[in-house]
Amino acid sequence: MEIIQALRLISIILSVMLSICYLYQFIYLFVPFFLKRKAHKDASQHRYAVLVAARNEENVLPYLLDSIEAQDYPKELVDVYVVADNCTDKTAECAAQHGASVYQRFNKVQVGKGYALNYLLGRMKEDGKLDTYDAFLVFDADNLLSPNYITEMNKTCSDGFEAFCGYRNSKNYADNWISAGYALWFLHDSVHLNQSRMLVGTTCAVSGTGFGFTRKTLESCGGWNFFTLTEDIEFDTWCATHG
Repeated sequence: MEIIQALRLISIILSVMLSICYLYQFIYLFVPFFLKRKAHKDASQHRYAVLVAARNEENVLPYLLDSIEAQDYPKELVDVYVVADNCTDKTAECAAQHGASVYQRFNKVQVGKGYALNYLLGRMKEDGKLDTYDAFLVFDADNLLSPNYITEMNKTCSDGFEAFCGYRNSKNYADNWISAGYALWFLHDSVHLNQSRMLVGTTCAVSGTGFGFTRKTLESCGGWNFFTLTEDIEFDTWCATHG
């Protein structure tokens, strides 16, 4: 019985600590009622490199690349780079056919999106391409972009933010309870978390895909050195702890 009581006490303590850690999210519910969104500054036209880490994505990658091609942002200011990571299909050929610059990577030891992005940015640096861009945008191969996506991201970049995250939601909300759950979580990230964080001026919550960062940020963190399973949160935490 003493062991059970001890475990119960530990559970209570952990529950209280976890509740305290997440208390700020409850406060975020009320922030939009008291703070109003500031108008964007006059936007400058920045040059962007779109980064896509793809593994066996030949079936979905063309749709992403087509949606990037259809952006209303000046096409001469957007270049697409795809790292075909340990692919066994025609991802690399597909990306090249749609106008992307492609780098193929074969490494079965260092596996993951973080390693793929690090490799891609490293190759771009070797080729002297990094210094030609003001900022970088990261997407997954199965994403689709609204026609004004980069234009809207550019407004936030022009406001002086060094890291930024766009609005994201699901393409297949009604397929099943799993897709619906993901869509609701994306809404939570975009509307609940990031809207309030934008209003109070704290670091955005980077969530997997649809985010960007400036070349200055990339240089500050010494390249893309985030290799955990949740490399997006690792990057987000780095940004928060480095101002």
